[in-house]
Amino acid sequence: MTSLPSNTQHRLRKLPQIPSVWEGDRRILQGGEYSVDGESPASGDCILWVDGSEGMVRAMDIVASDAGPEAVVRTLIRAMETPRRPSVPARPQKIVVQNREIQFFLRGALQSLGITIDYVPDLPLIDELFRSFEAPENNRPDPLPKTYIKPLKQLADQLWRVAPWQYLTDHEVITLRWDRAGVSRELYACVLGMLGEEYGIILYRSLDSLQQFRRMAVSIQAPEQMEQAFLSQDCWFLNYESRDFEGEDLLDIGELPADSVVPIFGSIHPLEGVRPFLDEEEAEVVYYALEGILQFVSQHHQRLSQDPIKGFEQLITLSPATGTQAAKVQMTLAIQPALIEELLNIEEDADNSAQVSLRNDLVPANACLSLGMIPWKVREALHSHPRAYCQKQTVAAQGDGFPVLIIQTSRPKAQEMITRLRQEGGITGLGFNLGEDAWTATSYDLGILKTESENLYLFGEFLRDSPTHQKARQKWDQRCQATKGYCGLLIAMGVSGRSRGNPQLKDMLAFFEARFLSAEELGVGPLQLMSDFETEW
Repeated sequence: MTSLPSNTQHRLRKLPQIPSVWEGDRRILQGGEYSVDGESPASGDCILWVDGSEGMVRAMDIVASDAGPEAVVRTLIRAMETPRRPSVPARPQKIVVQNREIQFFLRGALQSLGITIDYVPDLPLIDELFRSFEAPENNRPDPLPKTYIKPLKQLADQLWRVAPWQYLTDHEVITLRWDRAGVSRELYACVLGMLGEEYGIILYRSLDSLQQFRRMAVSIQAPEQMEQAFLSQDCWFLNYESRDFEGEDLLDIGELPADSVVPIFGSIHPLEGVRPFLDEEEAEVVYYALEGILQFVSQHHQRLSQDPIKGFEQLITLSPATGTQAAKVQMTLAIQPALIEELLNIEEDADNSAQVSLRNDLVPANACLSLGMIPWKVREALHSHPRAYCQKQTVAAQGDGFPVLIIQTSRPKAQEMITRLRQEGGITGLGFNLGEDAWTATSYDLGILKTESENLYLFGEFLRDSPTHQKARQKWDQRCQATKGYCGLLIAMGVSGRSRGNPQLKDMLAFFEARFLSAEELGVGPLQLMSDFETEW
């Protein structure tokens, strides 16, 4: 019997052993009978390791049917060392299997790891998992409620023929407002298709969701960010796909007749993900919205073809889709130039920000930063300090002290900073600029230094909502007012010594006095967090 290498045994023994019982099994996948990802059928054997205490899959593999029992051990080692999230690396106290051959093989392979391996006739967790693999489609709700299948598909067909994407770009949003049974609705309809890539209509349930998605979309730097932005939306959607998927990527489906495309309805929500079906209430809302858009576009396609589109609105009366005696709906649809301009500005701001070179390579990692002040006597001492470089300004002693940004690091790294700043002619000023992380909807005060060479350096990111930072900024602004807009940068050593966070005069290596710059004087505008500091933030 093959045994684990001694170094592997040693490595696995170092993992913490948890009081859990894991289920493990290897089962045949015949002719695509099972679909382990809920979409694509698999073939071969499926190996599963499940933590019975937590009810979570730690590892799963599809292997060839003729693969030996070693494959079971390989998957088990992965379950221990690199399990699926949110599980953490660990060894189980006990393993149960319902295959005698696997039991005996594991006893020999794992005998040095202190794990009990037992045989049981049933594996309830794994049985349940395989039952869910067998026929996932049978458990899915119908894409549309029965009463809305025909009305919504007819609407989708009519919209395809009218082709609103011939008149509207994705930023020329239609606002829809109506009341139904005492409930007010407001949606924002975005038409896709003018670029010939994806066709459909997105109905955003709030203006915030639409704006946030646009900000995230223009800041995307990696494929995984696109997925995150997509799943951040709060909307219903109608998308179109080719009825014949073969060769779909080779053509623009917008050229196909209505009977060659399939409408897809669904919902996206940050907490729910993508849901490819609508319930009764949702189907009613989507029906009214699409019926209103159809009438609006059909009646005003000439006005919608203008560039730029002028603002206008229309009141449309809509009948229920189900043929009931329910009251008709009065819906107001509008084109709002201010909203269109706002969405365009999001893209323009991103383009302008991308042209700003905001560097992040001046302040060393693990440096100690603080916004504060130094007494006027200390400032005077620095002016005459024989070992400290000093960039002086004429400032009258007003207030409780001189406002300074203190950067404390090691002596060699401090000297590197000082040398670079002196080579760039010193600093012209420092200030704070708005920074936004669209992915987490977080706002920051970005601390920025500007040198005589016109280079901008990021020295810190401070949460705008932090009470500690708000208090520090308030004091900083008051002191800068007292000094008529002057402040300083103090570079000190001693970050790992007793004076960390409170450098003494002997630790101070350079003192740059300069202007406190407003966000307008920095001239970079609001910045969006991106993965490359050289391009945006």
